[in-house]
Amino acid sequence: MAVESAFLHVMITLGILLFAAKLMAELFHRIKLPIVLGELIAGIIVGPFALGGLFLLDGEPLVNLDETVRQIGEISAIVILFIAGLEITPKEFLRGGAASFTVGSLGVILPFFMGFYVFSAFGLEALQSMLVATALTATSIAISIQVLTEMGKIQSPEARLILGAAIVDDILAIAALSVVTTMVQTGNVQPDIIEIAFLIMKILGIFAALLVVAVFVIPRILHVERLWRSKGSIEGIATALFFGAAGVAAFLGLSPIVGAFAVGMAVASTRIIKQMEEYVSKLEIIFAPLFFAIIGAQVDLRGFNMDVLLLTGLLMAVAVSSKLAGCGLPSMLFLKDRAKSMKVGIGMISRGEVGLIVAGVGVSSGVLSSDIYTAVIVMVGMTTIITPIWLKVAYRKKEPELAGKS
Repeated sequence: MAVESAFLHVMITLGILLFAAKLMAELFHRIKLPIVLGELIAGIIVGPFALGGLFLLDGEPLVNLDETVRQIGEISAIVILFIAGLEITPKEFLRGGAASFTVGSLGVILPFFMGFYVFSAFGLEALQSMLVATALTATSIAISIQVLTEMGKIQSPEARLILGAAIVDDILAIAALSVVTTMVQTGNVQPDIIEIAFLIMKILGIFAALLVVAVFVIPRILHVERLWRSKGSIEGIATALFFGAAGVAAFLGLSPIVGAFAVGMAVASTRIIKQMEEYVSKLEIIFAPLFFAIIGAQVDLRGFNMDVLLLTGLLMAVAVSSKLAGCGLPSMLFLKDRAKSMKVGIGMISRGEVGLIVAGVGVSSGVLSSDIYTAVIVMVGMTTIITPIWLKVAYRKKEPELAGKS
């Protein structure tokens, strides 16, 4: 009976979270705000610390974030990173060259070290500071590119630099995530700098090896049309491959999302990419809102106090200034235009999945307190809101100048 009760609880929890997430996504879509934010807020509203805790089932909150629900959230993260990998082929990634690598690398390095030293000075423990610093690293590609597409600026030099830099940014952020996750698991709070550098090189090396193997093997598996004739075979095999790669990455001591991301990039270079994009658009309907709702449901706003407000304000200051300086300033070396470089900095401000995953890892392991966790989630949400608004303002400022000159 206990097993049946636990299963019933999981089904009810997932049903409520998904339903609430889609309702809020619809509302946020209509008021022209990022739907990711709506899905996060949905999780907060119906989570066990809010409405989901008002009703009990077998003495537990109706929405109960047990181990099974959290594992489904981790699986959802793997799916999301596979989908992110489909956005860029390995050739397109390499084509960005020095500009993308420089801007993307500094866009990770500066936020990480700035975040680490600022929050260490603020009084956080070393491992807590590293988790917060890692949450500050990764740009959300989807949000920035979507905004630029809507404004018809996706072919502009600054947009191409944002895309290339964001890819470098994400790979390095995933490496940082793997390093910090390993530290959380081992409890090593004072690692040697050389050890960290070696671990990052090892992660990048294994990622490169996974990517090379994926690029050579996956097309040869998926392009054998005589094997995959029944409906859904190719999609099923691709799904098995990215889950398998996630498992291999985890076995090698990396974050599982690294393997999924590598397979996504490999699939992006195959001739079945259109078919896969149609397929993953269906996966995204379920797994993305579930992931964000599960993350949001872990936010306990009952503890929202002046400490959380102070932490959030400090996080926002570091989040905005580190990307403007880390990405905007070096962009001037390549774009030779202050306004365009500023737009690159603005376009890289939005944080996304990696920040939320880091927050989830931190709170699940008990390293991050509820105050810090809540502040990180609020930072991700606020940067998601201000990036599209700020980008639109930046482009509107330029347009009157151009009109006046013509």
